[in-house]
Amino acid sequence: MRVAVVGAGLGGLCLAQGLRRAGIDVVVYERDFGLDARQQGYRLHIDGRAAQGLQACLPPELYDLFLATASSPSRQVTVVTKQLKPLHRVEFPEPDMSVPARVNTSVDRFVLRTILLAGLEDLVRFGKTFVRYEQDDKDPAGGVRAFFEDGTQDVADVLVGADGVGSRVRGQYLPLARVRDTGDRVLYGKTPLSDERAARLPGMLWDGFAAVVGSRKLGMALGLVRFQERPADAAARLWPAADFEGADSYVMWALSGKGSAFPADGRMRALDGSGLRAIAEDLVSGWHPHLRQLVVGAAPEETFFVGIRTSDPVGPWPTTTVTLLGDAIHAMPPSRGSGANIALKDAGRLCAELTRVAEGGQELLEGIGRYESDMIDYGFTAVRDSLAVARQGGGPVATAASLLSRLPGRRTA
Repeated sequence: MRVAVVGAGLGGLCLAQGLRRAGIDVVVYERDFGLDARQQGYRLHIDGRAAQGLQACLPPELYDLFLATASSPSRQVTVVTKQLKPLHRVEFPEPDMSVPARVNTSVDRFVLRTILLAGLEDLVRFGKTFVRYEQDDKDPAGGVRAFFEDGTQDVADVLVGADGVGSRVRGQYLPLARVRDTGDRVLYGKTPLSDERAARLPGMLWDGFAAVVGSRKLGMALGLVRFQERPADAAARLWPAADFEGADSYVMWALSGKGSAFPADGRMRALDGSGLRAIAEDLVSGWHPHLRQLVVGAAPEETFFVGIRTSDPVGPWPTTTVTLLGDAIHAMPPSRGSGANIALKDAGRLCAELTRVAEGGQELLEGIGRYESDMIDYGFTAVRDSLAVARQGGGPVATAASLLSRLPGRRTA
């Protein structure tokens, strides 16, 4: 069996790791020319859904590298006013990082993608833009021919669209599967954690995630990424070829709200990082000095602006040898921190089904159908849950409570 994956994001790379580990021929096509070709965010919340997918797919050394480079475990989520007056706190017990189902931590997106690429360098084709595919309409179990912008082609038994919210695979395969603009906008920044800045860091950030209520239209999410072990040191122990140059602790901040809280989209998208940071500084001009300093200290080249989109639920659909995972099928607002977790869960589930096929335990369409049935259920449940929080205004209080509502043993104050 040969599997072609379109998209080298978290889900696509995780799936490729698992398929290679199972001895299945796999190739990954990615339109970008490298992992750092464009900005995709920084801090990611990782829970048991993602951790189980990672453990199922990664070689043990790389799973250990993921654990070693995770941020220090969080103990709470705190909601505060723009003057840092506490409003609400959700506490939870220390996660058990030795049990994947009970993992609750955060990671740096680039560090995690570097881990997911490790050992796959020979099968990931960067700079390859997928255009379309051809499939025998009379044989749903037949092979798939993929076409790329540079004129090349590839034939595989299975084509997996892991190419994100603007998926071209989805656009051809499920043209009625719509992605729409929620009207919400996010301005992201990354502020290096120098010793001087660490001394002025709001104390709540040392204990976990924080949400700031700025106004009815605007809030700020804050998350500290403080590696448990320096990524370079962890790599030297576990996977020396991994390159984590420049991976240091930082604070991720995200100003989020309705589009009306920001200047017009056209203006925002025309600005460079310095211009966007200046907008952010203006938006928080009346906030507590410690919050303003985090924005002022952000790296301009790491500041960017995005619109939030979401998928309309679809399915089920007739099973063929084309399938989808992650944002390519169930993009969702970030209000519940589920996007990356669900994509990695998808990878683990699809890998398990294709492995059973390769071992002779089931037919190909049966395996893909089992994956899709399961994924449609939990994937679009996560979309609905995330959208419900966003429709409540996406407010920091709602978001913070929602993020941890599923954790056992929590306490609120």
